[in-house]
This record gives sequence, structure tokens and C-alpha cells, in this order.
Amino acid sequence: MNMRAENFYAVWRERCRAVNGLRDGDSVPPEKLLQAVWQHQRILRGGLKTADGRSVRVLHPGFISVEGGPDFRGAVLQFENEKPISGDVEIDLQPSGWHAHGHDKNPSFKNVVLHVVWEEVQSPRSKAQSPPVVLPLKKILDAPIAELELALENESGLPEKLRGKCSAPLRELSEPQLTELLQAAVKVRFQNKANAILARAKNCGWEQVLWENLFRALGYKNNIWPMQNLAETKSRWSRGANSAFEIQARLLGVSGLLPDDLTRAQKCSDTFLRRAWDFWWRDRDEFETCTLPRAVWKFHGLRPANNPQRRLALAAHWLASGNLISKIEDWCAAEIPDKKLLASLHEIFQVERDEFWSWHWTFKSARMIKPQPLLGEARVTDLAVNVVLPWLWIRAREGGNEKLQREIERRFFAWPVAEDNSVLKLARQRLLGTSSARVLKGAAQQQGLMQIVRDFCEHSNAICADCRFPELVQCLKSKTQS
Repeated sequence: MNMRAENFYAVWRERCRAVNGLRDGDSVPPEKLLQAVWQHQRILRGGLKTADGRSVRVLHPGFISVEGGPDFRGAVLQFENEKPISGDVEIDLQPSGWHAHGHDKNPSFKNVVLHVVWEEVQSPRSKAQSPPVVLPLKKILDAPIAELELALENESGLPEKLRGKCSAPLRELSEPQLTELLQAAVKVRFQNKANAILARAKNCGWEQVLWENLFRALGYKNNIWPMQNLAETKSRWSRGANSAFEIQARLLGVSGLLPDDLTRAQKCSDTFLRRAWDFWWRDRDEFETCTLPRAVWKFHGLRPANNPQRRLALAAHWLASGNLISKIEDWCAAEIPDKKLLASLHEIFQVERDEFWSWHWTFKSARMIKPQPLLGEARVTDLAVNVVLPWLWIRAREGGNEKLQREIERRFFAWPVAEDNSVLKLARQRLLGTSSARVLKGAAQQQGLMQIVRDFCEHSNAICADCRFPELVQCLKSKTQS
């Protein structure tokens, strides 16, 4: 399917104002967009300065709050050369919002350490006022605000009466009609991911942006930003490390995830720890300025296989190989049957065996009877549809290689289904009227359904108030029948 053809779904979104016509120079953007900018850190992260001239390093932007209070909880920031601190972040259009909204008197906001605003507007303040440090966003965005508005929109069997109002008309669509709808929606999603990669590549280069996105993917939803920070400083901590083990030791040290104490119970773990510390001990002073505090990592609710220490070990093997990127490029150029796409990319990303992490989930876990792979096929699919294919496609587009673009598009739409998740489960029930995962044929259709949820379901409520999507589905049905 041609990604460059006119897209009726994109026209729908414009008509329904799923995308606002915001342009640079217009009035201030909505606060919700500023929250998205902060959450996804679409700012020039190097050399950030607060309104009072202090340097600030965002080690973690925090977790968006859904229970009231500050917009982001648990952010980790470093001001000047001070020790990193953890606290909350509030987003407002102007600094005056801090007092106008009563945050200064609300105990829920007592842990706010940074007040992120659109622009600094000078206003008189009494000596009794002591708002938190202010960071204006207007001049530090990594792309024009109109582009960011488009790019950040992707970045979250019921009884009949509980299904969405679009469920009935969607079920009336034929299979080809539903396929056309989902493919049109996923084109928007794919192009947004590709354009986000391009925006970052303009600042750091193609190879670096690939590493950053690979690291982000290894962080899952809970540890994206610590992984991003590690990737951003890769040129420093990877220098002089000549083996997968040495890179692991550096990564564990720089990440703050190398335990200070031996387990005293697992001999093999303690042996590995001693070796890692012997290597890291010599280097840690040199990399002190890019070392993360352990507090930026989130472990609650993680599966053992997704432990960030184990994921860093996998990344160390990728880096040690020295040829991961060339393998990806060769894979793109090779003729591969659809049935072998997943297995062929899995072969590139999987490592044969790690001396420690193939046998352990964590430092404290007992040695497993059988070695476990560091990367499963489900995660390879996530890497493919969210990172590798968009990265290859946007490079081909920028290089004017339409033939290669078409091949990458073909692979994307041929990719097998990804692992199921809560968003898909609910969307299938509310929109498609089924709990069966088999209704979606491939990862692209899954992504298309998630895009519809983002564009319409998240702009309405549980009873679909003022949602025009059912009407648009009816129009599609009538159009294809005429």
C-alpha cells in the first residue's frame, strides 16, 4: 500500500479537528499539547536553561498523573552541578498560573520542583511568593509547534449497551472495507513515527537516532527515559570498551544499576558482580557527569524478563558486534519471503548466549536450569513496527528511493501480529464487538486500530458523546457501495 497516496482518513481527522490548525506565531498552544511536549521530551535537551539562568538536565520527565495534583510525578532533574533531585513537574501556559490556579496554597503541589511554561512573562511578585523554578518551552522545541502537534497525537465481549456507537456500523463493513479503514489509519501512525525519527536525526544523525529508539524500545513504557538518557551519552561511555562484558559493566555503572553489595547467596552472581566492579571501579570518576541515579528506574510491575539490567546486557551485545546497523541495512536490501520476515530480523537482534544473563533474570535470582533468550519474537515485532521499519522508510524517502520505500511498506503491512495488550483488547470489544484477537490480521491492523482509539475514543467519553466516527464509518460504507 502506497504511503504517499492521498489518505481519506487524514482528511477525516482534519474535518473533525482531531488535529488542530495550530501554526507558529498563533496564540499560545493548549496546555494538553505542552504536556505532550514535556512527556515526550520534544525539546533541545542539551544546554537547557531555566528562566533564572540555571542549567538543568532532565534525567526523567516524570510520570503523567491521572489522579489530580501536579501534571507529572516523580521527575528526576539535575540543576547545575548539584545532586539530582526527585520531585513533581507542573505545566502551565504562563508562570502566573502557579498562583492563579492556587498551586501555591495546595499541599498536593508541595513537591513541585519545576514549573514548565510556554513562555516567561514578566510580572511583579511579592517577596512572600516563592514559586518553583521556571522553564519556558517556546524557544527550546526541537521542531515547529505545528509539526509537534501532529507528531505527538500517538504518544495511551462487552454487552451491546457498553460498546461504542461505532460498533454497529463497523460490524456492517465488509472485510475489505474494514481492511481499507485500518490501513488508512495506520498510514498516519507510521508516518508520524517516521517523521519523529527524522526530526531527531536532523540534530544527531541517522545512526544515533536509531540507537536512541532501540534503547527506548528496550525500556518498555516504564523505563523509556532512562534508556533514552543512556543512548544520548553513548559516545562517551562506549569509548574504550572492547567486549560485550566491558560494555555491560559500563552500562550497569552509568545507569546506576550495578549493585553496591554482593548477594552473599548466589556465588555465580557475586563472581559476575566482582568482575563488573573491577572494570567499573577504574572508570566511574570519568563518567560521573553522565551517571544516572537509580531512582530514575521503575521496577514495579515488570516481568522478570523485562528487567532493565537484562535489557542493558542485550544492548551491550548489539554494540559489541559493531555491525548491527549494517546487518539491518543488508536485511532491508535482501529478498525475504513474508513468512520469514520475523525470523530473519529476530536472527539479527538475538544474541547466541550471554555468560550470565542467559541464565539469570536478576542479580538475586537463582540460576535457571535452561538458558533463556535475551530477546523474544514479540519484542522483535515491536522493534520492527515502531523503530526499524519507520527508520528505514524515512531514510529511503529522504534519499528519494521510492522503490525501497515501497518494499519497506510491503514488509510493514505483511508483518505478523504483535503481542496483545489492554488497549487492543478493549478496542476490539468496544469498536469491533469481539474479544477475539484473530479479527486483526497482522501488526499493521493492530496499529491502525490503536490509532483510531487515539484519534476518536480518547477525544470522547465512555458514551461516545459528540464522536463523529460512527458517521464517518457510515460514509465509508456508502462510498464503497456506490
